[in-house]
Amino acid sequence: MHVLVLNAGSSSLKFELLNADTEKVLVKGHVDGVGLDTCVFTVNGASQRRLVRNHEEAVRLALGVIDSDKIDAVGHRVVHGGEKYKSATKINEAVIRKIRDLSVLAPLHNPHNLAGILACQKALPGIPQVAVFDTAFHQTIPKKAYLYAIPLKYYTKYAVRKYGFHGTSHKYVMLRAKEILRKDKVNIVTCHLGNGSSVCAIKDNKSIDTSMGFTPLQGLMMGTRSGDVDAEIVSFLSKKEGLGSEEVVRIFNKKSGLLGISGFSDVRTNRKLALRGKKNASLALDMFSYRVLEYISSYIGVVGGVDAVVFTAGIGQEAYYIREKIVKNLEFLGVKLDKKKNKKNELVISTEDSKIKVLVIPTNEELMIAKETRQTLKKSRNKK
Repeated sequence: MHVLVLNAGSSSLKFELLNADTEKVLVKGHVDGVGLDTCVFTVNGASQRRLVRNHEEAVRLALGVIDSDKIDAVGHRVVHGGEKYKSATKINEAVIRKIRDLSVLAPLHNPHNLAGILACQKALPGIPQVAVFDTAFHQTIPKKAYLYAIPLKYYTKYAVRKYGFHGTSHKYVMLRAKEILRKDKVNIVTCHLGNGSSVCAIKDNKSIDTSMGFTPLQGLMMGTRSGDVDAEIVSFLSKKEGLGSEEVVRIFNKKSGLLGISGFSDVRTNRKLALRGKKNASLALDMFSYRVLEYISSYIGVVGGVDAVVFTAGIGQEAYYIREKIVKNLEFLGVKLDKKKNKKNELVISTEDSKIKVLVIPTNEELMIAKETRQTLKKSRNKK
C-alpha cells in the first residue's frame, strides 16, 4: 500500500510517499515557511523558494510532485485527539468535527492538521484518510498519573489533564526496542530529545506516564520552552513586568529553554560556545541534561525497573555529549556507558555487562504513521 503521510506544523508541511509494506520512501519533501515571505519548498533534497500562503496551498504544492494514481491512502499526523481517540482513526465528517472541536486544546497545531485533511478531501476525492494522533499512545496512562491535583471539577468541565505528546515517536522506538531486545514485552524509558523534548515511561509496551502534560509546555527544558516551572511565577512576572498572563506563557513557550539561558536554542551552537568557554552555553547544556536525568530516574522507579533507556530524535540520536552527561549519573543503577560506541552514535551504547541497556534508535514518525494508516484501513475493511 502506498501511503502519503502529511505532517503539518504551525508554519510547515512535511510529506512523504511511502510503501507501507516494503518501507521504501518514494517521495520526500518539506514546505518550510508557510504564510511567510521566505518559504522554501524541498523535494528529494532539491530546494526552491516559493510563496505559499496557507496549508491548503502547501498540500496542493506537495500533490503537484506526486502521481496521484500512486496514492492508495493518506495518513495525517494530528497533534491532539483528547480522550476520544485511543488509536489511529479513519477520517469521516464526525472525526473532522471532533478534530476541529479539539483545536481549543491545540490551537497551534490541530487547525493546520485539519487544513491538510480538508485539502486532501478536495484534491483526492475517494482516497481514504486516517488520523494518527500524537496523544493516542498515552491514553493508557492511569488516572493517578494524568490528573492534576487541582479541583476535580476542572477535569470534569474542561478535560484539564495530562495528555502527553510525541506518542507516535515513543511508540515507534518502543517497537524497535522490542526487536533489538528480542522481547515480546518491554519495560523501558524513552527519551525523545529535539527542539521539543519528552520522556515516556513504558511498562509492558504501554505508556504509563510522560513528561509533557495538558500542553507540550510541561516537562523537560527544550529549545525555546521552559518545561516545568512553579505556576506562581506567571502571577509574579505579570505583576513585576506589567504583562498579561498569556504574554508570560508565550515567553515560557517561545523565549525560554536553551534560548532563554544562553541566547541560542540549538544544542550544537551551545556546544560550540561551551567549548569556547561561554559559561551560559555550558550552563544551558547542564540544565538540559539534568532535567532529562530527573525524568529518567523518576520513571525507572515508576516502571519498577527497566530493560533499557532509549534515546531518539535530533538531540537524542546525535548529541553524544548530552547522552554522556545523562548516563554517567545512572552508574549507581549499574548502567555502564561504552564511550567509543556512544561517540559513534551506535545502536547499543552501553557495555555488555551493563545492568540496563542504553540504546540510540532513530525515530521514524512518517513510517509509523504509514503503518498505522495501513493497519487502520485493514481493520475497517474487515469490519464490513
